Amino acid sequence: MRILIIEDDREAAAYLVKAFREAGHVPDHAADGNTGFHMADTHDYDVMVVDRMLPERDGLSVVAGLRGKGVDTPALILSALGQVDDRVTGLRAGGDDYLAKPYAFAELLARVEVLGRRRGGRDVETVYRVGDLELDRLSHEVKRAGRPIVLQPREFRLLEYLMKHAGQVVTRTMLLENVWDYHFDPQTNVIDVHVSRLRSKIEREAGPAILHTVRGAGYIIRADA
Repeated sequence: MRILIIEDDREAAAYLVKAFREAGHVPDHAADGNTGFHMADTHDYDVMVVDRMLPERDGLSVVAGLRGKGVDTPALILSALGQVDDRVTGLRAGGDDYLAKPYAFAELLARVEVLGRRRGGRDVETVYRVGDLELDRLSHEVKRAGRPIVLQPREFRLLEYLMKHAGQVVTRTMLLENVWDYHFDPQTNVIDVHVSRLRSKIEREAGPAILHTVRGAGYIIRADA
């Protein structure tokens, strides 16, 4: 699953990122409420883990604001406030679960995975396939025609986003906002460089081209007949 962690404590956030990654998930981190709100609103996550006390915008406001915009990503709220009234307030703000600090990561992980399975009654897609190219979001394995392909983290996120939108033209702006978290064009060739490297890896000795440049528009990944 792809998990958004909204936590301002650096050590706590680093621990969660490391622990979720070791458990086979794909964690992203936001260090304040405004950033977390924007990431949750513009990216596709399976679950959010939201600290209640955050700078700029508190966790309950983040969750309530997202619900108001129709974002239904399940949210688990973390807080040192663990009384019954605190938990009720968190759930009424739009949280799907509430866990008081201190907590055991094993319990947090179990709760997050349950939320991921229950999301809107939908199955969470964990494997993307385009032709003979396959990407597993949980194991971070990529294969083409059964041959393993080793990608750097940014290359993996780039390919994941392209495969999620297979058959659609993906613009530079979409890639900047969803893969690089830029909300402006930095006027660099960062996308061109990464796409070129990715293309060389997934098309090397593996048959026909699958990642195409759409001149003046962006990129598209598709398996041509």
